[in-house]
Amino acid sequence: MNRFRTACEADLDAIVGLMRRYYAEDAYAFAEDEARQAALALIHDERLGRLWVAEVEGRVVGYLAVTLGFSLEYRGVDAFVDELYIAEGSRGRGLGTDALATAERYCRSRGVKAIHLEVERHRTAALAIYRRAGFEDHDRYLLSKRL
Repeated sequence: MNRFRTACEADLDAIVGLMRRYYAEDAYAFAEDEARQAALALIHDERLGRLWVAEVEGRVVGYLAVTLGFSLEYRGVDAFVDELYIAEGSRGRGLGTDALATAERYCRSRGVKAIHLEVERHRTAALAIYRRAGFEDHDRYLLSKRL
């Protein structure tokens, strides 16, 4: 049973609240106004990708963001599971697996050639879910530079 649905503007406060918790867990800098604007952009512009929320008993307990790009290496549109977060009390119930299935269905429907993601090394449970779903480590470094 898939418990993810496409996010709408009414979900924004719940998403931003979950983002705040996620970023705190991994000690990422969090700027609420910027997070809110980025989430709104993904909700309103399908060219960028898609944003979903996970609901359990009518309560938003997680979110999934998939963004779109283009890759010469993969010869076409590629996607990035930009963020996937399940609230601590809702983990271990298959929501991560549901999220990855949601992302894959969406990507296949869009003709995406490859899906990428990154995971913090301390998130061993998430890494196990990703590997079971077929994601592989290519022994490369993901390097980033903020502009």
